[in-house]
Amino acid sequence: MPLERTVAYAWLELVSSMTTPIEVDAGLPVGDVVVLDDATLVARAREGDVRAYEQLVRRYQGPMYRLAVRMLASVGDAEDVVQEVFLTAWRQLVRLHEDAAFVGWLYRTTTNRCLNVIRARKPRADVELDQHESSGSAGRPERAVETSAQLAALVSALDQLTGEQRACWLLREVHGRSYDEIADTIGTTSTAVRGRIARARAQLAEVMAPWR
Repeated sequence: MPLERTVAYAWLELVSSMTTPIEVDAGLPVGDVVVLDDATLVARAREGDVRAYEQLVRRYQGPMYRLAVRMLASVGDAEDVVQEVFLTAWRQLVRLHEDAAFVGWLYRTTTNRCLNVIRARKPRADVELDQHESSGSAGRPERAVETSAQLAALVSALDQLTGEQRACWLLREVHGRSYDEIADTIGTTSTAVRGRIARARAQLAEVMAPWR
């Protein structure tokens, strides 16, 4: 099931299970397009505005899913983590003291939940690949085979990193987070983050050398 539908179904289930009705802001016509910043949406969602929270989910479920699926190398586990993160975020919005900190909180929660999944796993020999990653080579068999092999090598290389190294590398190289933001996400210092990223880069460069 596509991620959007998975999150949507879980969201509808959550809303329908509540005993207290939620007020939804109906002040804007359906055809109007208004882009609100995160802080405004979080503030509205905290007051019970379901529509505002849905916008936050649509805005950030993609980045959180990409982070989770690359950390976990499992589509199913990634979908479960992202669904749990957004349901938990809705329930705990009242505890978020700074509305602008919502995105950082999402990254931190998603990363930590992924690390918990990794730590709970038994050693495994196989890696589940996200089939959508190599779709850009469709119609070009030779290029598709090469891309698939490169992807498999990268996923395997990422899987050999420690959970913390993998998280730091992905947050920096894929999601563009600053060293300080990553440190806050992981719960360490920026110096430690730089060290983990450097080790991850060196290890990945060695594994991916044949593809250069």
